[in-house]
Amino acid sequence: MSQVRSVERPLARTTTAPDSAAVTHERDWRLRGSERMRVVDDFIDRVASTDATVLVSGESGVGKELVARSLHDRSPRAARPFVKVNCAALPAELLESELFGYERGAFTGATQPKPGKFELAHTGSIFLDEIAEMPLHLQAKLLHVLQDRQFSRLGSQREIRVDVRVIAATNKRLSKLVAEGSFRDDLYYRLNVMNIHVPPLRERREEIPGLIEYFLREYAREYGRPRPRLSDDTLRAFLENPWRGNVRELENLVKRIVALDSQELVAQEMTAATRAVTPNGRPETPDVAPPVRPSIAPAPSEPRPAPVEITLGLRDIARQAALAAEKQVLVEVLDRVHWHRLTAARLLKVSYKTLLQKIKQHGLETVAALVLILGA
Repeated sequence: MSQVRSVERPLARTTTAPDSAAVTHERDWRLRGSERMRVVDDFIDRVASTDATVLVSGESGVGKELVARSLHDRSPRAARPFVKVNCAALPAELLESELFGYERGAFTGATQPKPGKFELAHTGSIFLDEIAEMPLHLQAKLLHVLQDRQFSRLGSQREIRVDVRVIAATNKRLSKLVAEGSFRDDLYYRLNVMNIHVPPLRERREEIPGLIEYFLREYAREYGRPRPRLSDDTLRAFLENPWRGNVRELENLVKRIVALDSQELVAQEMTAATRAVTPNGRPETPDVAPPVRPSIAPAPSEPRPAPVEITLGLRDIARQAALAAEKQVLVEVLDRVHWHRLTAARLLKVSYKTLLQKIKQHGLETVAALVLILGA
């Protein structure tokens, strides 16, 4: 066995972006700009000191790499390498050699041996972004690394041992891919030891002014230009944008404002995009069903329903309605965090014990058990 060498304008409740004197401080601020992200940040603190494998989930552009880097920076491995691999950026044959390296003569053009990313990440952390795009045959090899902490380069049968913390990220529902047969269930369970879900920007809009200020200052410094002052119309456009591309989209728009010195054009584009999403120009909130309003009388074209026999008093009706609403909110929050009950308790602002009692009260124990067995 080979011993591998280590290598290398503010609104209410708006947080002001800090000066970028230290990289770690920047990351800490960006992870605590809203209540939703403070929950994520607190969970990072609890997990960072361990070597547990972490799966970071969330839409494209929400900041999954930021979470991964913060996990590394707060861990005992902070002074060691942090190596990122985008599994969607390379074809399968190149991804394998990129991850695991190759020996001389392993394939045409391999004139010199080359270490892979896992070797370069030895004693540190490796971040596997877009893990859902990894081909099945490479998933098997990754599973071997997670289980035995060793692998072989292409063109070699010699096993190389590594000490690496694995952090993976995805914008897809891996449990669905497991059901479809495109992702290994055993690898899913190995990766999903700890799950951190990063909410979309539309669910944490209080961060927007601080993020704008942060990126304005960063790109003004990078491009050697004065920091632009945004007009009220531009700021309003930022606040009303649906942010399909999340923080990455916001960063790119701010970059354009600084580079082009033209905020009016960007504001007009955002306003047009917002109106294209919803007819009235207001941002929509996807994934959340609008409340159903009970009608007082049936529509004229509908047949009148038969009279309903009232068997409950008003208080009982109100109690049942409250319980039904509570169950609906409980299920929605649990689904959103993939039934991670500790995270759900924090979001609902109740104790973990109270959450377990509510799950039992609403008859959700079986569902919770199935999710635990099958994966969210």
